Amino acid sequence: MRKKHIKGQLLFKVIAYLFLTCTLVAVVYPFLYSFFGSFKGMSEILTSGKMLPEKFSFDIYIKAWKTANFSVYTWNSIWYSGMVVITALITSTMGGYVFGRVDFKGIKVIFAIFTSLMFITLGTSSMYPRIQILKFLRLNDSLWGLVVMQFFGVHITNIFLVRGFVNSLPRALDEAAEIDGCNFIQTFLFVILPLLKPIIATIGIFAFTNSWNDYLMPMVVTLSNPAQRPLSVGLIALKSSAEAATAWNLILAGAMISAIPMVLVFLFFSKYFIKGLVSGAVKG
Repeated sequence: MRKKHIKGQLLFKVIAYLFLTCTLVAVVYPFLYSFFGSFKGMSEILTSGKMLPEKFSFDIYIKAWKTANFSVYTWNSIWYSGMVVITALITSTMGGYVFGRVDFKGIKVIFAIFTSLMFITLGTSSMYPRIQILKFLRLNDSLWGLVVMQFFGVHITNIFLVRGFVNSLPRALDEAAEIDGCNFIQTFLFVILPLLKPIIATIGIFAFTNSWNDYLMPMVVTLSNPAQRPLSVGLIALKSSAEAATAWNLILAGAMISAIPMVLVFLFFSKYFIKGLVSGAVKG
């Protein structure tokens, strides 16, 4: 029986590793193909079946950078993503702290209503009222409008994670701060907030990823103001341009310029991301 149990475990591990290997190849291969293809000439892309280029050339990156005005679009994306991260951190940490520490009749019902929003997706049906709100605020042709909407939006997933993390902290910290003369807000700023670093990293990566890859709303609000385009919108504009319509290497280079910052952010902050995600989900 023991030998059968060991063989069963070994078979399970082999199948699991084969599945994970196939998944890894399926996920990584398109990225590697695009990355190496961005260094090839058009003739080599069309005729060569090899993944690695015969000669690495950075000229196509320089051409894509200048042709698509990526210097402006990259700055717009960095500014927009940075502002979204700041607004998400402010609203999510404050909201999670309030739901985790404030006790009054009905707080659980309110949080349940907020949590239910995670399962409701309006999709593009919410675009028209959002555009109308931005028109009323006279922010319908600027990324500032999207930043304002992000600030007043409900980041319920982030609030849920922060609340779980706050609930894992002993209330004795709040009581000690209160004895030292701290009020509710001071306790949050000087005691609780410094302890939220892991979950803050998780929220920051979530917000940065979503804002960096966001396309539809930035495209709509920058239709009349191309100078405000972020990189995701500029990349599609490059694909639609006459010069890049048949130049796949130019499009691949633009895609890599857009993707590499996200890869670097995840590589540098992945351990904080996982730690914060697990802490906020399990301890709560």
